Amino acid sequence: MKRFFFSILVSAWITVVTVGCAHYPVNQPLKQFDPQSGYRGRNMGNPGKSANMVLFLTFSGGGTRAAALSYGVLEELRKTEVTIDGKKRRLLDEVDGISAVSGGSFTAGYYGLFGDRIFEDFESKFLKKNIQGALFLRVINPINWLKLFSGMFGRSDLSAEYYDKHIFEGKTFGDIASRKGPMIIINATDMSYGTRVEFIQEAFDLICSDVSSFPVARAAAASSAVPMVLTPITLRNYAGTCGYKMPEGFKEMLESRALSERQFYLVNNVSVYLDSEKKPYIHLVDGGVADNLGLRAILDRVLLQGSVWESIKGTPREKVQKVVLMVVNAETEPDKKWDKIENMPPFGAMFSAYSSIAIERYNEETLALLKESVKSWADEIRTQRCKGGAMSTAPGSCGDINFHVIEVKFDALRDEKERMYFKGFPTSFKLTPEKVDQLREVAHRILGESKEYQRLLRDLR
Repeated sequence: MKRFFFSILVSAWITVVTVGCAHYPVNQPLKQFDPQSGYRGRNMGNPGKSANMVLFLTFSGGGTRAAALSYGVLEELRKTEVTIDGKKRRLLDEVDGISAVSGGSFTAGYYGLFGDRIFEDFESKFLKKNIQGALFLRVINPINWLKLFSGMFGRSDLSAEYYDKHIFEGKTFGDIASRKGPMIIINATDMSYGTRVEFIQEAFDLICSDVSSFPVARAAAASSAVPMVLTPITLRNYAGTCGYKMPEGFKEMLESRALSERQFYLVNNVSVYLDSEKKPYIHLVDGGVADNLGLRAILDRVLLQGSVWESIKGTPREKVQKVVLMVVNAETEPDKKWDKIENMPPFGAMFSAYSSIAIERYNEETLALLKESVKSWADEIRTQRCKGGAMSTAPGSCGDINFHVIEVKFDALRDEKERMYFKGFPTSFKLTPEKVDQLREVAHRILGESKEYQRLLRDLR
């Protein structure tokens, strides 16, 4: 009997020591900077895709609501057949990239890893599963308490373990790269600076880390780490150990200030990561804090390059004729019931209003900026491609370039009651199977009624 109790005590002690020393998985250092290798857009090109069209999707945040709406869009693109370069193809096969935030990052990440398999098991593994309940059970499980009290392992790390085992199957960004596309950009936010952090090699070059070995599950956990509800996901900064240096053009622009205020802001924010002594750690929270639409990945890239022409010049996309930007926005409606009540709103209502108002205002500004930009981008591309010759917009000519901005959002619904119904879905990782199916169906319907989407299809058929 004494031996039995002694064994129990020893086992308990080993558990305490092992679990009590729990530490978040550390991102791996990059041995040597190589601008040609790793998880980069230039290495993701599928030779079967047309060079005459760029199709880029953005999936917003919004928990399972956003994930289901994005999934419905992928379903619609799968069943839509178009003619490109004389060949009939599914429009889904022409997707070049997806930039995603929070809930949308789960749909994007899963599709990037498994392709069409998403239509077989994503509903049962994520969309129609009570993920929120499963995560809660892990938090209240005594086995995990010592992990959570270690100071080096938080609720988001616990969530990432679940995502890794039950959703993403231990896969990394290197596994996405091995499929050759589309490029998946999962976005999070630096807690200290409020800057957007992309899980792509160009961003990880700054901190001399290898994103190819980074689990997609941890990126999704970072992108959905709602402040106060979940803890940050932490990265180590190895800057200065792999031979990476800021491009000379950026360095000169910073020193001379020969750039716009927005360019200076972006370049200056990038430069802080180059000093690992001042910033040895990067704590990441929900990507929606910096950009809840995933659109800044496009806008910032053009801004950092200096112009849209500089961003495509010398690439296979230099002669592109159609650029399609599809924005999937699972926005909600602010709670206006307090407008009719004299009593002071509680903390929860104020916090919800504070976060939702900031996100929605920023979303509107980002969309407006995109729509204004594409007009000048088309003119710039025509001017550069037709330089030294006559300007022509005829099919196949130097000036043949058209941008399509297609929005998939609840505001597109004509019926106000229906709009408010969908906007009232909670931002959580738990929805009934019925509501998931409704979101999928409404995604199909919104695209079917979209004038811009139908205009694109007429051009392609």
